[in-house]
Amino acid sequence: MHHLLAEIVSEKQREVTLLRERCRSINQERKPPFPIRDFKDAISTQGRINLIAEIKFASPSAGIIREGVDPVTLGRGYEEAGAAAISLVTDKRFFGGDLEDLPRLKKSTHLPILRKDFIIDGIQVKESFLYGADAVLLIARILSRQQLQELLVISQALGLASLTEVHDGHELEKAIDCGADIIGINNRDLDTFKVDLGTTIELAPRVADRHIVVSESGIMNGRDIQLLKGSGVRAVLVGTSILKSDDVRKKTRELVHAAGGGTGNKRW
Repeated sequence: MHHLLAEIVSEKQREVTLLRERCRSINQERKPPFPIRDFKDAISTQGRINLIAEIKFASPSAGIIREGVDPVTLGRGYEEAGAAAISLVTDKRFFGGDLEDLPRLKKSTHLPILRKDFIIDGIQVKESFLYGADAVLLIARILSRQQLQELLVISQALGLASLTEVHDGHELEKAIDCGADIIGINNRDLDTFKVDLGTTIELAPRVADRHIVVSESGIMNGRDIQLLKGSGVRAVLVGTSILKSDDVRKKTRELVHAAGGGTGNKRW
């Protein structure tokens, strides 16, 4: 495991300990603050590649990505531009995120929201549920088979979708064996941070049709989406290229159009 990834996991272990001490009642709470939206259905629309538009302000590999923008403004822009769902990065120390943005975003848009963080414990899944997430990210690289299976069961029991992220054949096998139904193929190798869209092209055909495949990382423009067509991908998760663009809504529309999704949502 890369030293940075190990550092992030260590930080999450510390956060879980603090969360347990601070929120002893979280295990008893069962009612979410908002109705759960169907993330899986939203990213499964036939005849197109569905866009999961991400909100993140920094990353260890890219540094500062965008500053001074309200997540609610971004989320509304994504919805207007035709995104199928929103991914919200909530890690604060390494990615500049904030879990408190999740309920604000949920109140302000109609799209399902994926909480993207480094989840290693069931209490984080329950926390996501209480803050209004509709789905959670589970990273196969940092979880044992037992951990992954347990987190998938907890998520399902709470009514949350799980996007299980893999990067190679071994992780793909682990995810499927543990019962994952939404497979995210990360084109970024978390050991080297090298990005290669060929990772999706290689792995996606090995996933059965009953699973939903999402391609993550390194998708910069419509040409990249066109490259992924025919590989069995049902959705793409894109953040950096949107947030670094001069016009976020225009860039989002460009990607939606390339994916075959029309020109946007006219409700707004």
